[in-house]
Amino acid sequence: MRRIGNPDRIVIIGGGISGLSSAFYLQREAERLGKEIEITIVDGAPAFGGKINTLQRDGFVIEKGPDSFLARKLAIIDLATELGLENELTTTNPGAKKTYILHKRKLFPMPPGLVLGVPTEIGPFLKTGLLTWGGKLRALLDLTIPARKEQGDESLGGFLERRVGNQVMRRIAEPLLAGIYAGDLKKLSLQATFPQFAASERKHGSLIRGMQHNRKASAAAAALPAVAKGGVFLTFKGGLSTLVHALDEALSDVQRRLEVKVAEIRKAGVIEGEAERSPDAIEHSSAQYEVVLANGERLPADRIVMTAPAYNAADLLEPLTDCRELRAINYVSVANVVMAFDKATFGLDFDGSGFLVPRSEGLHITACTWTSSKWLHTSPDDKVLLRCYVGRAGDEESVKLSDADLIKAVRRDIEETMGIRVEPIFTEITRLNHSMPQYPVGHIENVKRLRARLEQELPGIWITGAAFDGVGLPDCIRQGKEAAQAILK
Repeated sequence: MRRIGNPDRIVIIGGGISGLSSAFYLQREAERLGKEIEITIVDGAPAFGGKINTLQRDGFVIEKGPDSFLARKLAIIDLATELGLENELTTTNPGAKKTYILHKRKLFPMPPGLVLGVPTEIGPFLKTGLLTWGGKLRALLDLTIPARKEQGDESLGGFLERRVGNQVMRRIAEPLLAGIYAGDLKKLSLQATFPQFAASERKHGSLIRGMQHNRKASAAAAALPAVAKGGVFLTFKGGLSTLVHALDEALSDVQRRLEVKVAEIRKAGVIEGEAERSPDAIEHSSAQYEVVLANGERLPADRIVMTAPAYNAADLLEPLTDCRELRAINYVSVANVVMAFDKATFGLDFDGSGFLVPRSEGLHITACTWTSSKWLHTSPDDKVLLRCYVGRAGDEESVKLSDADLIKAVRRDIEETMGIRVEPIFTEITRLNHSMPQYPVGHIENVKRLRARLEQELPGIWITGAAFDGVGLPDCIRQGKEAAQAILK
């Protein structure tokens, strides 16, 4: 039973970037359509932001969660512009464009022309010391190997191995692409992660030729704003929390329920059955759903936007419908270890942005960003800032170490790889348990099937966020905008 003439009550579960973006665009879309809505955001954390967490300390700008986003994905730039933050955007240091890959404990620069681990310039690729001659020649066989005839999904690692060989997949592509998903490429869905690879094979008969074509097309594109043309990655001068604070301010009319979790979602039929026993049940019975909080509060909801991780969403929705697709999305735990040093005693000058570590190296760290070199705004001029990444699919034990043991392990790794022996001024550890969703083969079809079932069995509930259609910040913002349009349609 709908309340004729009253605002739609929308409950958003999750106050990360997906939930905040959904709320922002719900407000905009409702205004455009002339609809009245009431929005409530529920999150168990004490503040909005989810994984976004910028620490300002002693002149350093330290990201404890994600540190940047792809400049070519415009959803986040559009949102920043709408919030008046376009002048706060900044790109990477143009003098630190090199990225290295560790191989047999030596740092090798990634060859020029490498795009997502795929060579688009043959000359520099043939000169790299990362691969044997056999590995290089195997990769170039991609130019002659026929395209796959089957149209279905396959694993990202299986695709790369089939096109450019095991060496390129293991030594270059996996450390590079796994940095995005912290995943096992042999288990990740190709269509859900890098569909442009499959499109390149279909259209050009070769991954290398297709990526060469895409690179030229990207270079010729004039649609990118000026700030996005300055580098591959962008962030905000004051850190990514700048975006969260601006969204928080823009959502001043939104009701908040922080530091409390959702305990249950009830359908309208269950609520209406309580009408005679509860004084406020008549008001609640006019809603499609009731969101019950852990503190006992009950929120009537005509619409629900679910942005919680897939496992939490499954816990809440399984009493109401089949959630096997949500259960198929596994999560990986990771950690960040940030260390600050005095430049005077540090003893190294960096000419790049950092290095990646293949699994075969057997280290605790999976990558190291030379943060103060890559992002000039993050550190005082007389200091150095490093950020080391720990944990990936099949290798999460290091994340469980005690703080003291984790610091010891990371410092041993940076000594072995870079010769750094000096004591840091301070160290910041961030553990992100069950934070990186893994898209299994068939993920896109799984999500379509799940959404179709929800539309039929639980109309008015929309699931969105990093678990579904992209883990990057721009992907989550785009999905938030799409959720707003879908929920008010």
